[in-house]
Amino acid sequence: MNSFETLPEQAEAKRLLLAALAEGPAHAYLFHGPAGVGKRAAAIAFAASLLGGDERVERRAHPDLYVLEPLGDQIRIDAIRALRRDLHMRPFEADRRVYLVFGADLMNEDAADALLKDLEEPPPYAVLVLVANELGPLPETIRSRCQLVPFRRLSERAVREEIARRAPGLGADELTTLARLAAGRLDRAARLLDPAATEGRATLLDVARSVYRDPDFEPANAAARLMEAVRARGAAAREQAQEELEGLDLTAREAEQRVRRAQRGAEREELLATLEELAAWYRDLLVVGTGAEGAAVHSDRLDELREDASRERLPGAERACEAVRGTWRNAEELNVSPGLALEALLVELRRALAGAAAPVSL
Repeated sequence: MNSFETLPEQAEAKRLLLAALAEGPAHAYLFHGPAGVGKRAAAIAFAASLLGGDERVERRAHPDLYVLEPLGDQIRIDAIRALRRDLHMRPFEADRRVYLVFGADLMNEDAADALLKDLEEPPPYAVLVLVANELGPLPETIRSRCQLVPFRRLSERAVREEIARRAPGLGADELTTLARLAAGRLDRAARLLDPAATEGRATLLDVARSVYRDPDFEPANAAARLMEAVRARGAAAREQAQEELEGLDLTAREAEQRVRRAQRGAEREELLATLEELAAWYRDLLVVGTGAEGAAVHSDRLDELREDASRERLPGAERACEAVRGTWRNAEELNVSPGLALEALLVELRRALAGAAAPVSL
């Protein structure tokens, strides 16, 4: 079994990495692609292969492995300077030293400039692996000096198989729904299997329907209900980060920065996932209303979708989809207030959908 066999899909990334192991590695790699698709696991597996397959790599205890992760919202120049000092130390046990830089797209300008100097003339025994969710924030000078290793969103089949492995008791419709909601990301799949996420999804779909079914709908109250799940996700991430920091040699300031970053990142991810699911619901109204039920994301809620997908409601559902996508783009690209963004969106959704007539029972 090769080092990457347990990683689902990612054929191009595996091809490039196996070639590197067979022919000898380049001095620098840049793993890039969406979160939750296997970049981190692949980087660790690659490092383990380069250092001899030592299980200490998994525990980050190998003396020839250096791991850098962001503290706070950025990787700053001090962290890169520390890496550069280590970079010029010769290997202790292996034939080379491996440097994993997670969140490389969070390097600020000074940090990127400092790293560039060593990417231009690295020591012959060093292999740097940068891992980034986005290429855009990284300077072209950094990208051009690395071998790019692309990672893609996983297929629905791959995500479905992973969910089935983790939760073998799920019914077929629920399994299909969760695989589609995960949108090709295993981290999303894991989140959706959390009991808290099940409750949150029920709340979200109730809000999505109440926009056009409840004559007394209040956008502020609905936004507050959705924000409960966002804040709960952040609180859970904060608690997990605090547990992971136990025993690490960090200053109080560094520890708090890492915890706060974990919390903010989880809240942002939960907001984006909430918006994607809202958009999927209104898209499903269009899908079901036009007779294409097999393409519905919420395949376990077809009865409600059939009830709601009246012909009169379809134009409003299309406008609702566009409104949610616009809010998603703003939340993904800008530093927005989640509560205010959700409330403003729900006001817009109400305008788009409130005038549509309810389906007539026959």
